[in-house]
Amino acid sequence: MLDECKALANETRLSILEWLKDPATHFPIGGDEPLGVCVGLIQQRAGCSASTVSAHLAVLQRAGFLRATRRGQWTYYRRDEARIRAFAERLHHDL
Repeated sequence: MLDECKALANETRLSILEWLKDPATHFPIGGDEPLGVCVGLIQQRAGCSASTVSAHLAVLQRAGFLRATRRGQWTYYRRDEARIRAFAERLHHDL
């Protein structure tokens, strides 16, 4: 549970999770892609460098909050709702 909490201890990562909860609202162009949202759109929205956004996405993915799908040169990210729900339930139960 510590890795998950550490992943959430950053404002940009929390924002990314929020944006990906409703991608069509936060990414009007490309937010309706069934695979998720491409890194470039997340980078534009976050206003960070590509390497910084990639690092944030990697932390969220390692914590189990995101799933990545690679198509050609593009990587798409979407939330793993089951893992997020399980984390929230475990947090509620343990605390």
